[in-house]
Amino acid sequence: MNDKPLLVIVGSGPGVSSGIAKKFGSNGFRVVLIARTQPSLERVLEDLRQLGLESHGITADASDPDSLKSAFDHIKNEYGATDVLVYNAAHIVPGDPLSLTEQQLMEDFKVNTVGALTSAQQVVPDMIERRQGALFFTGGGIALTPNPLYASLSIGKAAIRSLALSMAETLSPYGIYVGQVLIADHVQPGTFYDPNRIADVYWELYHNKDQSEYLFRE
Repeated sequence: MNDKPLLVIVGSGPGVSSGIAKKFGSNGFRVVLIARTQPSLERVLEDLRQLGLESHGITADASDPDSLKSAFDHIKNEYGATDVLVYNAAHIVPGDPLSLTEQQLMEDFKVNTVGALTSAQQVVPDMIERRQGALFFTGGGIALTPNPLYASLSIGKAAIRSLALSMAETLSPYGIYVGQVLIADHVQPGTFYDPNRIADVYWELYHNKDQSEYLFRE
């Protein structure tokens, strides 16, 4: 049995999730990435493997609860219990409140919030049994100050913030840490919002476990 801790990231891409995977992977974690498409997975996995980091990938649709449940069942059977979960999936669609349709809002909400709940519920029972573990949710500054040009995402980020704070209070008695990072602007390498800088915040929160949310802004 591999005794290295397991990090699972839902929503794999070359930005924040890649930075987090590199940070935790270089500090002794095995990494499993979940993404909707295989090409998206392979790009990040190739970078991680070139660094000599143990990493694996599995495809699943964050908007489909059954797809996520199947992915987490596979992960548990293949790699063991999850020690740290990061939910980093988001559906970013522009549109103000007058142009946003009910259908679009519901479809976006499945990824932006519901998928986070589904993912957390797959790993929490094992964490409660072991009385340890950590959950992270990638949030946005628009949860606090909505952007009317991205009404659906603003609603989703406000909702996932509420979910994370509720989970933090619910799971604290079991020794489980729940944190979120509210990123206040566009992630871009070489800027203040470089994904590696953001990943450092996740790592610091994981170690200190002293804040339920962190507003990352310049």
